[in-house]
Amino acid sequence: MTASGAAINLAGVYGHSLDRHLTYPSGVALLGRLRLAALDGDVETVAEDVAKVAEPIIAGETPLPSVAPCLATACFADELYAVTSDERLKTLLIDAAERFEWDPDVRVEDFFFAGTLLGRAAKLTGDGAYADKLFDLLLSADTLQPNGLYWHCHASPFFWGRGNAFAALGIAEALTHVPEHVRRDELISRNEAHLSALRDMQDASGVWHQVVDDASTYLEHSATTMLGYSVTRGIRMGWLPDSFADCAAKAWSGVEARTAANGDLEHVCVGTGPLETLAEYVERPCTDGLDERGGAMALQYAVERMNAERG
Repeated sequence: MTASGAAINLAGVYGHSLDRHLTYPSGVALLGRLRLAALDGDVETVAEDVAKVAEPIIAGETPLPSVAPCLATACFADELYAVTSDERLKTLLIDAAERFEWDPDVRVEDFFFAGTLLGRAAKLTGDGAYADKLFDLLLSADTLQPNGLYWHCHASPFFWGRGNAFAALGIAEALTHVPEHVRRDELISRNEAHLSALRDMQDASGVWHQVVDDASTYLEHSATTMLGYSVTRGIRMGWLPDSFADCAAKAWSGVEARTAANGDLEHVCVGTGPLETLAEYVERPCTDGLDERGGAMALQYAVERMNAERG
């Protein structure tokens, strides 16, 4: 299956409703649909449908809860605004960015939530305060370990696969939306070191493990799509060297083999907050079949792969 074929199939399944908890997978899937449509030349039609799906949160009838995973649902708002010029979308995004709070335990998920909200707010408003806050948060995180990987958080000093993918994805978001910053080179350097460590732990299949430094744990879909996206975008945008191209190609091959035409996915770790023991991460259940979290990230990755292939 080509990246284009996978993206079209995934966009037919994911991003057509808001999940009842209003969490980030809904926003990522809507964003993926918009980006695919922009490549295929049908963005106005898709934007109209995306706007209908998201109207409850755009209108404020169903406000986003003030917790980071929910606030990140607004990640589609700036790209929909670029098509529709609906000022309510700016309000939605800026309000979400203003309400975002970094977890004091330095949960790695917040890398993505901060990158996608504060980065977009900085770009949309031109207010450097958002960018300064974002770079300061990402570069002050003290959970990066000597092996190049991030703990899930201080309370959970374990190298969860999707957790490390959240870190990489959040940094990719920051570098995407804030192309100039006094600390940009510092963040690029940290990003390359982190992804180099992860590259060394990539399975021969191209997929990363549920616990990235434990090859006995299952091969996990969402960590791979998020890391594949981060590497592919980094090469395409110029903050990663071409020496990562093999890593990117292997990741896509692994995802392609584990993504069915009907949107079924293989081995997506279920929602996971901080856990007390390594054994709990090793034994954490995964889903096979349709999965909103995994499908949203897979769609985003497939579209980024299309961008890379088209040059």
